[in-house]
Amino acid sequence: MAGMAVSALEGAELNVEMAGQGPALVALHGFTGSVQTWQSFSHAAETCFTVVAVDLPGHGASDSPPDSCMYTMERHVQALAEILDRLGLERVAWLGYSLGGRIALSAAVALPERTTALLLESASPGIASEEERQQRIREDETLADWIVEVGVQRFVEYWESLPLWNSQKRLPAVIRDSLRSQRLLNNPCGLANSLRGVGTGAQPPLHDRLEEITAPALLVAGEEDEKFIGIACEMHRSISTSRLETVDEAGHAIHLEQPEIFSRTVTGFLEEAITAAASR
Repeated sequence: MAGMAVSALEGAELNVEMAGQGPALVALHGFTGSVQTWQSFSHAAETCFTVVAVDLPGHGASDSPPDSCMYTMERHVQALAEILDRLGLERVAWLGYSLGGRIALSAAVALPERTTALLLESASPGIASEEERQQRIREDETLADWIVEVGVQRFVEYWESLPLWNSQKRLPAVIRDSLRSQRLLNNPCGLANSLRGVGTGAQPPLHDRLEEITAPALLVAGEEDEKFIGIACEMHRSISTSRLETVDEAGHAIHLEQPEIFSRTVTGFLEEAITAAASR
């Protein structure tokens, strides 16, 4: 993938890597991730699509502004719109995983005229309950402070011990080691501010806006990730244009645990959506 630094967010530089040819697909990684998240998928998709992978603010090779106000959901969507403008991309499909899925969903809602399709992996529309949102904000603020205090290595040790990642214990050691190495490259201030600015509690919930989505939408969840299967089912009921797919023998990170199935599912859906749009 060809990498470049794109100025956005009032001069902050965001790392963008592009590969392939054809209709553009903007790919957004999860918390602690980077553009490396999409390496396997990009290899599978680049013959038909231009994959535009972005290191989110505070992640990977992108800048980590010290002000957490630069990390709000509104700022993320603004930065993505600026990236599209700078790359000359009028309309794109959005692919997002976990944190990246919440951002992709927000972009599709805020930028319907620039959205050809929406593909969400293990994603959510935020937290509907005000009480639960405030509790999550407090928890994320505490975690953010701790990340800054102890550093990335200790945080990653904690992060990888969470039950959310149990299914990844089946992965070969070389894959788990590569994932850990990528996580360790992140900036502690960037990760902390990402939690503060665009954590699940901090983002504006989108439950009441899902019906606005008119572009074709694919919702993917792993069969072992019961929480996000439930969330995907709820979103599926609200998005009239959506298709729901569950993947066997996979947890939260389907692209990592079942890469061939994931790539085939996503590219197949995109090809169908583009063909249908062309025939209208």
